[in-house]
Amino acid sequence: MLSESVRDELARVALQRPCDRLAELSALFHAAGTLHIRGHGDIAVHLDLASSVVARRAFGLLRALDVESEIRTYRRRAFGRETRYQLHVQGAKQAVAVLRETGVLSTSRAPLSRPPRRIVGRRCCRAAYLRGALLGAGSVSGPRSSHLEVRCATPDGAEFLAWATGLEGVKLRVRDRERFVVVYAKGAERIADALSLAGAVDAALAIEEHAVLGAARAQANRVANADHANLVRSSRAAHDQLRAIRALEHDGLLDHLPEPLREIADLRVRHPSLSLTELGRKCRPPASKAAAYRRLRRVIRAAER
Repeated sequence: MLSESVRDELARVALQRPCDRLAELSALFHAAGTLHIRGHGDIAVHLDLASSVVARRAFGLLRALDVESEIRTYRRRAFGRETRYQLHVQGAKQAVAVLRETGVLSTSRAPLSRPPRRIVGRRCCRAAYLRGALLGAGSVSGPRSSHLEVRCATPDGAEFLAWATGLEGVKLRVRDRERFVVVYAKGAERIADALSLAGAVDAALAIEEHAVLGAARAQANRVANADHANLVRSSRAAHDQLRAIRALEHDGLLDHLPEPLREIADLRVRHPSLSLTELGRKCRPPASKAAAYRRLRRVIRAAER
């Protein structure tokens, strides 16, 4: 499945700056996180992920920021009963500080529907934020009928993702589907742009290559269909010409035609499959395609009288 290969490629992207780590974590929490408020003001955050590769990626990002987490697994009750992965982050002091820094919690520990703009202040941060969103709640189908989609919990979060990627020239659309909101792209070019920005260069190239090959096949089919149509038209025209010549011959009128018309009629009988251009070349002196066409039209009109 293409989504799985995209996740694997994105999870291998090396992070160059600390801001990239914060942006990717921010998107992961906003896309796949759930905040749990407990007694005495304690909080906990769960990340619900579809892949063990993504779970390990998130675990490593948190550990690099000195945040402890625990990976657990469970099996869904529907949709094939596939295995899901959860990261449980307890609301320790360092965890809360990181959640605030990544724009997941406000200073009063309230959940934010979207992070502050500083999270995506640089191009690398915007790429990392898109990567985190794809890792957390993204899907990509294709390469035929390509479709990229990221599920978001709130319209505000979806608009933020579309705005951030739009700063890099990657146009994503937002659609409300009642229970959740999606940010999506259709078409090979837009999807390849989004994947390239996020770091899935191999997947982007595969989609672009399929699109190029598909366009080439479509063009070849159009040319072949046009050639076939031309052959059909030429065959029907030659059939009409031969029928007119035989009618003139049957009525004894063929010999009364002017010499150029008798010549083209004789050539058509002897070479029923030749094109007008080739018939014209056999005339003496040689005639153009247009001249051969006019002469044969006059033969047909003579038979229709």
